[in-house]
Amino acid sequence: MSAPAKVRTVTVLTHQRPAQTAEAVEALKVIAARMGAELRFDPEETGKHGLVTADGCVLCNAEVSDDVDLCIVLGGDGTILRGLRRYAGTSVPVFAVNFGEVGFLATVDPEEVGDGFERALSGDFEVLTLPAIALELPQGQQAAINDVSINRKVGERVATIAYGVGGQEVGSVRCDGLVVATPAGSTGYNLANGGPVLAWGVEGYVVSFIAPHSLTARALVVAPDDELQVFNGGRDPVDISVDGRPVGELASGDAFTSRFVREAADLAQIPGSSFYRRIAEKFGRLAR
Repeated sequence: MSAPAKVRTVTVLTHQRPAQTAEAVEALKVIAARMGAELRFDPEETGKHGLVTADGCVLCNAEVSDDVDLCIVLGGDGTILRGLRRYAGTSVPVFAVNFGEVGFLATVDPEEVGDGFERALSGDFEVLTLPAIALELPQGQQAAINDVSINRKVGERVATIAYGVGGQEVGSVRCDGLVVATPAGSTGYNLANGGPVLAWGVEGYVVSFIAPHSLTARALVVAPDDELQVFNGGRDPVDISVDGRPVGELASGDAFTSRFVREAADLAQIPGSSFYRRIAEKFGRLAR
């Protein structure tokens, strides 16, 4: 997918530590003023950075809306995911600068913001459309750009999680929880569980277990057109999180379903960036 010829309006989102992003915000304001782009900060961002509207470049206390050309995020993967979720289905790309620990979804690092912001505002970037997982939870419909996880509650018994694909039960595992991840999310919680890394562009999603009490439990890659069912077979409720955010719980005997959505959110990337380069830079080489 191609980028806009020139970016005129930008939503800006930052993480919760404004001192870390203050210098980058000031650099962005200077570059935006020079390039004729309007930066929109919602009330939370306005107060966080002590901003005032200036010469048409900065619009304070703005409503976060779809009528922008770009969303620039200064933060870690959690903040980037917030931007991707907000603009999912709108064709507004999210251009991210890493101010987090890993920042796997970011396209530039803090020391590259000068060139990065100029390229972003001139539309000099490529757009990768990321998939998502559509979820039917007891709490209603949700969408995960990275993953959905269920975890046993602190102090409660080990969970028993059963799962099936297309109505056919695949297995039941005593464990601390389970993670269902997209390719973009496969380098997160799933990777920490020993699950496989799915390259961006792979169609399908992965299921892995958190601390399985079994020598035979293995991760499963689900085909993109197959629906997954996850069932809480234990006696205690388990917690549900979507993209790292708590959304409720799955009671004993309850289930949820998930399916793969091929096109959900647009991630802006500097030309020449690749998934495999990110893997090597963020996690080291896969083999030595």
